[in-house]
Amino acid sequence: MKIIEVIADAGHEDTIRGIAEQHLVEDIWFSTVNADGRVAARLLVRPDQRQAVLNVLQTILSASENARILVHPIEVSLPKLKNDDDDVNRSKSAIISREEIYTQVEKGTYLGSSFVILIILSAIVSAIGLLEDNVAVIIGAMVIAPLLGPNIAFALGTTLGDSALIIKSAKVITAGIALAVGVAYAIGYVWPDLLYSDEVLARTDVTFSGTAIALASGAAGALSLLTSVSGVLVGVMVAVALMPPATTIGLMLSAGDTQAAFGALLLLAMNIACINLSAKLVFLYKGVQPRTWLEARKANQSRTLSIVFWISLLMLLVLTMYLRQRI
Repeated sequence: MKIIEVIADAGHEDTIRGIAEQHLVEDIWFSTVNADGRVAARLLVRPDQRQAVLNVLQTILSASENARILVHPIEVSLPKLKNDDDDVNRSKSAIISREEIYTQVEKGTYLGSSFVILIILSAIVSAIGLLEDNVAVIIGAMVIAPLLGPNIAFALGTTLGDSALIIKSAKVITAGIALAVGVAYAIGYVWPDLLYSDEVLARTDVTFSGTAIALASGAAGALSLLTSVSGVLVGVMVAVALMPPATTIGLMLSAGDTQAAFGALLLLAMNIACINLSAKLVFLYKGVQPRTWLEARKANQSRTLSIVFWISLLMLLVLTMYLRQRI
C-alpha cells in the first residue's frame, strides 16, 4: 500500500476525485489551495491499482507544466484494509509500478567510482578464491559484486523499448566485465603457479547446471525488483554466474592459454544471455509495459528483437559448446 500524491492546479480537483472514484482507491483527501493556486491530493492506493492510477494521472496532467506526482511508501495502515493481502496475491501485474521499477534499476546504470571500486575488489577476491580453491572466498567476492543492477536494467530497457536505458546499462555491464578481466589478468602474473586450480578449470567450460543457475538468477532478480524484496541474495546469485567466469578469462589470458580463456568466455556469454532472457520473460509475464500506445509499439519491436537475439545467441553458444567438446 502506498500514497500517490498529486500536486496540481486547483481546477484539477474534480478530475482527480473522479479518477479516484473510477479506480476505487481506498481513500483520498485534499489540502487547502496554496498561494500559487495549486492543491495537493493524496490517494491511498492498493498495489494492484497503482499502475492504472499513475497512467491516468500522467495522461491527464501531461499538459500541465506545474503538476507533480509523488509516490510515498507506507509502513503501516490502520485499521488494516480488508482483503488487502488477497488482492495482492490475485494480482498478476507487477506489485510496484513501472515508474518505481525504473527509478530503482536506473541506479544500477551509474558508472561511478563506487561501482569501479566494488568491481576491482570483487575481482581481486574472486581471483584469489579461484586460485586457492577456496569456495568461501569466492562466495565472499560475490557479495560485493554490483552486477545485478545493470543486467536487470538492460532487460527492463529492452522490455520498455527505452534505448537510453539499454545503452547506459550495456556500457556499465561491458565496463564491469572488462575491468574484472583486466584485474584478473594482472593477478595472474602474481600467482602464475596456481593458475590451473580445480576452481579455475571448472570455469573454463560450459555446463548445463551453470546455465540453470543463470536462468534462475535472472528470473529471481526481476521478481525481487517487482515485489520490493531485498535483492542482496539475488545479487549474489547473479555475481556467481558472471564474476568467476570473467576473472577466469583474465587468469587464462595471463597464462597465454587462449583455449581455456575461450571456454570461460563461452560460459560468461551463456550466463549473460540466460540472465537477461529470463529477466525479460518475467517482466513480460508480470505485465510491465509502457504507458502510451506509441511507446508500446516501440517496445514491442524492441522486445521481439531482444528475445530473438538472446535465443539465437543461446543456440549459437550451445552449438559452439557442442563442437568444442567434439574436437
